Amino acid sequence: MELHIAVLLFGFTAILGALIEISAVSLVAWRVVCAAFIFWAISPWSRITQLPRTIIWRMAVIGVIVALHWIGFYGAIKLSNASIALVCLSTTSFFSAFIEPAILSTRIKWRDVLIGLLIIPAMILVVNGVESIMYVGITVGIVAAVLAAVFSAWNKKLIDGVHPVDMSTIEMTSASLFMLPLVCIYQSMDASSIWLPQGIDWVYIAVLVLLCTNLAYILSIRALRHLSAFESVLLINLEPVYGILLAYLILDEHEQMSASFYMGAVLILLVIFGSGWLRRRDLKTEQSADLPGGV
Repeated sequence: MELHIAVLLFGFTAILGALIEISAVSLVAWRVVCAAFIFWAISPWSRITQLPRTIIWRMAVIGVIVALHWIGFYGAIKLSNASIALVCLSTTSFFSAFIEPAILSTRIKWRDVLIGLLIIPAMILVVNGVESIMYVGITVGIVAAVLAAVFSAWNKKLIDGVHPVDMSTIEMTSASLFMLPLVCIYQSMDASSIWLPQGIDWVYIAVLVLLCTNLAYILSIRALRHLSAFESVLLINLEPVYGILLAYLILDEHEQMSASFYMGAVLILLVIFGSGWLRRRDLKTEQSADLPGGV
């Protein structure tokens, strides 16, 4: 339930990313800096200082990866639109099938690879008829999906023994330290870029930080205690479905809710719930084998 709420909030970030006028780099900077301040306000300093330095450094690296992922995600929105960026994100499960075993030192589960591959035709169906001008946005969106698979697996590796708020605090802090000089460099290269929010953008950023970052980030990390990184990524594939529906209801960007969209959305749902059913069946089989007299 926690992850579903987080996914809905994550899906809403695409809407906010399209509504907020500032550049993707500036948007990510505001998001992580404000989120870091809030996390520090609710996270006990003494608990963080007791963590091993190696763990802190690893989480700091994850924070930088998260920042890069968000730059790619919002960049994809600016270069194409919210729906395409969200659909590109659905390829995360495919990359996670390879990346998670490499990071967690486990064997590749070829069933996960095949399940992840089923996301690809769903993405093709949803993005059917995209103009060539959108290809750069799609490429950036797929890079963001790869980065999402990386930080999801790393978070899974480090979550045991670390409070979700503490992990979020460290990651958002390192992301902030990474983004601040990056914004300065970006502004020096593109002086016309807007970096300071104006008017209603402040409200959108407040919602983005409080609900779609602080709350959603903690809920998603808490869920990793009960799910594999691959399973959490599969559930996060609901994000494009939620996001595109929200885009249709909220954004005035003339989203094409064609038959191919519904086919792609249904395929994503079938993959997610089909995978969950197979895993529950495997778990029941393992538990039966562990019982006395089990085969």
